[in-house]
Amino acid sequence: MVRPILLWFTRDLRLADHPALHAAAREDRPIVALFVLDDVSAGSWMRGAASRWFLAGALDALGSEIAARGGRLLLRRGVADVVVADVAHAVGAEAVHWTRGYDLASRAVETRLAERLAELGIRARSFPGSLIHEPREVTQRGGEPYRVYTPFSRAWLERDAPDRPLPVPERLAFLDPTIPSETIESLALRPTKPDWAAGMRAVWEPSERGAEALLDRFLNGPIWSYARARDFPGRTGVSRLSPHLAIGTISPRRTYWAARARAEVEGRGFQAAWPFLRQLVWREFAWSNLFHFPDLPDEPLRAEFARFPWVEDAVALRAWQKGRTGYPIVDAGMRELWATGWMHNRVRMIVGSFLTKDLRIPWQEGERWFWDTLVDADLANNAMGWQWVAGCGIDAAPYFRIFNPVLQAKKFDPDGAYVRRWVPELANLPNEWIHEPWAAPPLLLEEAGVRLGATYPRPIVDHDRARKAALAAFEAIRGG
Repeated sequence: MVRPILLWFTRDLRLADHPALHAAAREDRPIVALFVLDDVSAGSWMRGAASRWFLAGALDALGSEIAARGGRLLLRRGVADVVVADVAHAVGAEAVHWTRGYDLASRAVETRLAERLAELGIRARSFPGSLIHEPREVTQRGGEPYRVYTPFSRAWLERDAPDRPLPVPERLAFLDPTIPSETIESLALRPTKPDWAAGMRAVWEPSERGAEALLDRFLNGPIWSYARARDFPGRTGVSRLSPHLAIGTISPRRTYWAARARAEVEGRGFQAAWPFLRQLVWREFAWSNLFHFPDLPDEPLRAEFARFPWVEDAVALRAWQKGRTGYPIVDAGMRELWATGWMHNRVRMIVGSFLTKDLRIPWQEGERWFWDTLVDADLANNAMGWQWVAGCGIDAAPYFRIFNPVLQAKKFDPDGAYVRRWVPELANLPNEWIHEPWAAPPLLLEEAGVRLGATYPRPIVDHDRARKAALAAFEAIRGG
């Protein structure tokens, strides 16, 4: 009897461009597919609620693809290295294949797994797949990590072009092993009450097919105006591929080559696709940061920020979370996040600056809220993004760069389309006042049906005063 290969799916819930799967197919052995929900090893960074919902859909879709090929996706819960080794032994696996992770918890699990498998006489093989270039591949000459994005991106581009994405193998012999398995329901990945996921279901198709549909839509037009349109949340100017890249229903290599190939076919050249492609490089910069600085999600990388006088204000934090700050662009972003599990990137910067600069609430509070409510929750991107906006990370926006929520809204939502969608109680205000209703003439507010403090909150903080207080706090830690 030919011993099978156990394919342990991690952040790679797809069949296309899957190096670990391809290597198994080349060995001409049957494949046992396994996913393990490991909330123990992840510690305080176990998956949040929104990404668990997205995960459930992706596992459903992947399971259907495997079943169509005669197999079954085994679902288990527990400490991943223990569970994977136990399953490998139970099915008589000759080898275990998986896609490498780069956060500290994943690396520790993989090290322990390799040791367990060696004791069982089972080969352990890990493969790249969630990044185009791995963190160890893009470093300075002495092996030191890059701390600034521009030289990192330059070094990234100087590497050889990535290999073309792999198609789904023509011959795949998945097995349906007669051993116990959890179900999507027993893993309890989907929220039950209230039906918080209703808005997410209306927006997302968490599957490989859903990822390809988004990619096709983006390449059929929006990519060519991406450099200009990406900052305007009221327009369809971005790809929305982030949750699929985070969970692996599409690979970054597939995304990269699809954009590059479309530019070549249309005679536009690589530079036409670069504004979008550089976002993939930014993602890899984030993972390089996390790989080299494992405390990124928890500790400020700029040491002086350990002394920063943050404010503990549960009432203000709750108002921010619920989109009740009195600043329409901030509230629109937070409501979009709660309803759909996603927020436009420009608005992420605005709401992040508001939390850390206007309210001076610790960036970790925002990071935690995003981790729980984003379908694209990604440990590296989330941590680096929050440290960037707070001014305490690598290649961070200087702390004194404080976003004015009104000016940002007027610049990037000039017709108020975004605010009107997510803050409908202000919909009848004219463009001139929709981003600062507290400044509107009382008669106009009355005609628009807006009663400040009743139908819509007054600002919970004065931006100009908050800005001065934040700058004073920053000067204090600069001076020791």
